[in-house]
Amino acid sequence: MTKQLISSGSSFEEKIGYSRAVVAGDWVFVSGTTGFDYSTMSISGSLLEQTDQCLKNIEAVLRQAGSGLKDVVRVTYVLPDGGEFEQCWPVLRNYFGDVRPAAMMISAGLADPRMKIEIEVTALKSA
Repeated sequence: MTKQLISSGSSFEEKIGYSRAVVAGDWVFVSGTTGFDYSTMSISGSLLEQTDQCLKNIEAVLRQAGSGLKDVVRVTYVLPDGGEFEQCWPVLRNYFGDVRPAAMMISAGLADPRMKIEIEVTALKSA
């Protein structure tokens, strides 16, 4: 089985030693992705804007991998304050309302105190 490594160009990937996504066979594994705008390495202070940016970042890497949000089968959400998760639901429904992947939410600290959410997905490559 061949393996393809995909980078978003984020400085975190090189510093820590990981790929934004790994394509292995028919599967695409997307690393935990935060709401940083990688083109400017800036991040909004808004949970909803970060959630939207996370999913835009994920959508872009899935496209590079020959996949898309419609192909997501599993999603994990990590928030430092689990009590804020419900605020994200309208944004998440906008992206995943018809896809309805298996999902889990975890409350845990994130690497940077500006980060309000991190999202990880697993998807199939598009047919």
